[in-house]
Amino acid sequence: MLRTKLLIAALSAAALTAACAPTVGQNGFQAIDAKPADILAGTDTKQTVLTKLGTPSTTSTFERDNIWYYISQVTEKYTYNRPQVTQRTVTEITFNDAGQVAGVRTLGLDDGRQIAMNGRETPTRGRQLTIIEQLLGNVGRGQLPRTDEDVPGQRRPD
Repeated sequence: MLRTKLLIAALSAAALTAACAPTVGQNGFQAIDAKPADILAGTDTKQTVLTKLGTPSTTSTFERDNIWYYISQVTEKYTYNRPQVTQRTVTEITFNDAGQVAGVRTLGLDDGRQIAMNGRETPTRGRQLTIIEQLLGNVGRGQLPRTDEDVPGQRRPD
C-alpha cells in the first residue's frame, strides 16, 4: 500500500515537472552545411552565397536586390502563455554592383527595437448595427424573382 502511494506520488511529481517544460520553436533560416559567418567579403559572390546558404529570407526593398537577409528565431512557450522570443539572428549580406559580397553583418535580439503600433482607426461611413439588427436584418427580404429585364449585360427597353 505504501509502495503504491509512493509510486503515484513519484508519477505525479514527474508529470507536473514535465508540464513546466517549455515548448521550443525554431523558425526561419536554418543553417545546414554552411553558416552565414563562413561568407567572406570580397571573395564570395551572389552565386556562391546561394550555393552555400540557399535563398535568402528576404531582400532589401530599396537597394535593388543588393542586400540579402537571412532571419531565424527561437521561441519558448510555457503552457498557456504567449510565446516569448528568446533568440533572434538576422544576417545581412551586402553586395556591390559587381555582385561580390561587400559586407556581412549579424544582428541579434538586442539590436532590435520595439515599435508601438498606432491604435487609431479610420472610421467608415454608414451606421453601426446592433447585434439584433445584424441577426434580423435580412428577415423578410426574399430574393426578387428574375425577369428577362434583369439579366446583366442586357439593355432595358425604353
